[in-house]
Amino acid sequence: MIDVGALRALRSVAALGTLARAAEELGFTASAISQQIKRLERQVGVPVLATAGRGVVLTPAGQAIVDSAPDVFDALERCVEAAQSVSDGAPRGVLRVAAFSTGIRGLLAPAIVRLSTECPDLQVRVTEQDPDHALHSVDAGTADFAVVHDADGLPPSLPSSLAERHIHTDVGDVVMNRTHALAQLDRPLTSADLAGHAWVTSPPGTVCHQWFRRLFADVGEDADVRHLVDDFATQLSLVSAGEVIALIPRLARPPLGKELVSRPLARAPRREIHAAWRRSADSSPAIRVVLQALDPATLGDGSGGRSG
Repeated sequence: MIDVGALRALRSVAALGTLARAAEELGFTASAISQQIKRLERQVGVPVLATAGRGVVLTPAGQAIVDSAPDVFDALERCVEAAQSVSDGAPRGVLRVAAFSTGIRGLLAPAIVRLSTECPDLQVRVTEQDPDHALHSVDAGTADFAVVHDADGLPPSLPSSLAERHIHTDVGDVVMNRTHALAQLDRPLTSADLAGHAWVTSPPGTVCHQWFRRLFADVGEDADVRHLVDDFATQLSLVSAGEVIALIPRLARPPLGKELVSRPLARAPRREIHAAWRRSADSSPAIRVVLQALDPATLGDGSGGRSG
């Protein structure tokens, strides 16, 4: 009988390329992962890994095992779901969630507050991960549920083993001091309105910086960027001084207080947010109740922390 832990270790090594990275993902030492792989080789009677430079590659036998692994894990998950279905079906145990930072604050945190009261036997454990990493974690079985966003309009690549559902559309607004000239405009702002004003924005490489650059794509001048700051709360502290304005996703926006106001954009940047989980866990009471808690009808305006 193949050891399930060893099978999971081989699958992670196959996905990540080294014993060290697999060990980090699974929460073991590299030595422990190596021992699990050796145990698997003893069980099947053939080598499953071969050295390749500083990493490792699957042997043909190892590849055959990894190709069959999803069926094994799906069957095991269905066993758990069957056991839960013959009980009262109440969500219980631990649900491991991987999500991006502003999704945690703006979507998951409010949902967890509700679930802690409505489902006292369910414990939701959240880990911050970027979308691609989060989807890999769910596919590999190191997380059960992911909250991910698209990247500049392109959805992350979803493994065939996962199901998904749209749960939110995040929109960017311009935030400014109440005394700022743009605060006096009682209409959606255009690119022409934004030209000539000083900004604090997220650093290059973030979704919000892409949003910001697109605002000026049809304006014949460079934006006046005074500050590059990753943390949205810090951005707002600079906006409070009145010198700069900021483009802030609604999920990332804490209460603005009395000094600050937000104005919508005529061509507002947006990103679509999805939940993802393994198809074999479709009937999980925990998955169902978290999806219900994240339903747009149950959520108000979100708020969040760093550039997500």
